[in-house]
Amino acid sequence: MMRILPFLWAIGLGVIVAGTVQADSAVAVRTIRAQAILSAGDIELRATQQIGGFSDLAYLIGLETREILYAGRPIQPDQVGPPALVERNEPVQMIYAVGQLQIVTEGRALGRAAAGESVRVMNLASRNTVVAIVRGPSLVFVSNSRISN
Repeated sequence: MMRILPFLWAIGLGVIVAGTVQADSAVAVRTIRAQAILSAGDIELRATQQIGGFSDLAYLIGLETREILYAGRPIQPDQVGPPALVERNEPVQMIYAVGQLQIVTEGRALGRAAAGESVRVMNLASRNTVVAIVRGPSLVFVSNSRISN
């Protein structure tokens, strides 16, 4: 029992010390709605006790908010991401390519997604639903493994 107490005391002391450490983190200057594109006037660096946020404002500029950002709260990585290039119910150009064969058709996005993300798309000609990867504004690529009914 005597050997355990100093160990527990050391752990407790480490928690107390860690709780008082402050670092500069990016915070929202005002409440920012979801799906807004961040600009330099929306964010600033402040000393906070929360870890895991951003310390470089330049990285955040141009990113889209995934949820509401409240004024004065540190911005966390899961709250921002690349801007969506495909909106829900938007007409998109679907491209299926394998080897020299390339098929291009029109579809309708069933969700919202950024470049490199997957989104469900309905082929307007066949009414089948496929999963596609966003490659640009209103442009998606369908691979063989992503075709479903």
